[in-house]
Amino acid sequence: MDNITSYIDQYGYMVLFVALLLELIAFPFPGEVLMSYTGFLVFQGRLNWILSIIIAGIGSCTGMTISYWIGYKLGQPFFEKYGSRFHMGPERIEKFSHWYSKYGIKLLLIAYFIPGIRHITGYFSGTTRLPFRIYAIFAYIGAFLWVTVFISLGKLLGPQWETFHNSIKQYLIIGGIAAAIIFIVIYIYKKYKEEIKETVIRLLNLTLTIFHKRRRVGFLLATTAILTCGLMILMFGMIEDFLGNEFTNFNQIVVLLISSVFNKDWTEAMQTFSLLGSRQVQLILLSFTFIWILWKGENKLIELGSFLIVILGGELFEESLRRIFQSLSPVPYSFTDHIFRNFPSEQSLMNFVIYGFTVFVCIRFVKNHWTHTLIPMAGLVVLMLIAISRLFFNVELPSDIAAGYVFGGVWLGLNILLLEIFRLLQGIDIHRIQ
Repeated sequence: MDNITSYIDQYGYMVLFVALLLELIAFPFPGEVLMSYTGFLVFQGRLNWILSIIIAGIGSCTGMTISYWIGYKLGQPFFEKYGSRFHMGPERIEKFSHWYSKYGIKLLLIAYFIPGIRHITGYFSGTTRLPFRIYAIFAYIGAFLWVTVFISLGKLLGPQWETFHNSIKQYLIIGGIAAAIIFIVIYIYKKYKEEIKETVIRLLNLTLTIFHKRRRVGFLLATTAILTCGLMILMFGMIEDFLGNEFTNFNQIVVLLISSVFNKDWTEAMQTFSLLGSRQVQLILLSFTFIWILWKGENKLIELGSFLIVILGGELFEESLRRIFQSLSPVPYSFTDHIFRNFPSEQSLMNFVIYGFTVFVCIRFVKNHWTHTLIPMAGLVVLMLIAISRLFFNVELPSDIAAGYVFGGVWLGLNILLLEIFRLLQGIDIHRIQ
């Protein structure tokens, strides 16, 4: 890696072009390292950002074009016979054939972000006689997307590029997988649209049969259950990462990104955002929720009881969690750590619980359909701004804030599920929600 960076120091754009061209012909060049280092040179003012992206993109497209025509000219029999010598044997060709036939060529857009796949995509596309015009559209767009992401990240991270490039690569791989999943979902929906519609209709009819006219409650229960299950899975993953002391890179990257995006000019705005998570605002929200239940509640005793359990139980829940994780922490806590390291964050957990329950009460008793989307979105935006403000002022670690929101979401979701299930079991009239 030192040799490559020294070459780009000396020859600049030419090395960038040639190295990416050769990597996409399947030569062992660390493309992400090279591009992120190029971004670092852009940060220093030694290279031009736009010109670097253009040259890197042209180099990548050239490499992909060469690999395509090599595959096209040699054909599949050559790779079936000799491909195992350079990782293009029959098994891999068969795997890629299945991959293409199932998910389509749109995955060319994100193949660059997956190590081992981008190097043989061009060859495979050529051997399968994929029309070059179609191949070029998706491959070239994907190439420019790939180089733009890594060069821009190198520019954004500046001197920290080498420290974080491995972690960023992992997160981008995850992002690429997520994008692939989105493409797969869209593809499946388009191909099996009628079957999906029929299945959804059957499920809706089943829900209507169970809940009769309580359609919105059925939807609320299903949505809350799905979200809570997702948060619980994420919660267990975060616990595992905490016990393995694996949050260091995540915390450093998030802090660096926040400091890069928000400078001192944001101080006044961040103070306002921070105020939204203060105890004073929490008390205002609690008072509003209490009054709203008394005014609009369908069964005030049950709803007020749930309100008290959510809030008071949430305080006990977060205090117990923090004590447990402090005792289980793989890194010994000092006195200062007890002040600044709180996994999960007390304030973040309670902010999520209080804002979340207020949002739930509002959409539970408001008839306007547009509020059912607008109010939750507004709540999420406020929670995001509060988190950013606390990171801006270095009050808490990013992992502690994220854990606070996740653990708070689990606690809130379980309580909402219990409340609504209890309503159904009691046969309470819920026509007000319709």
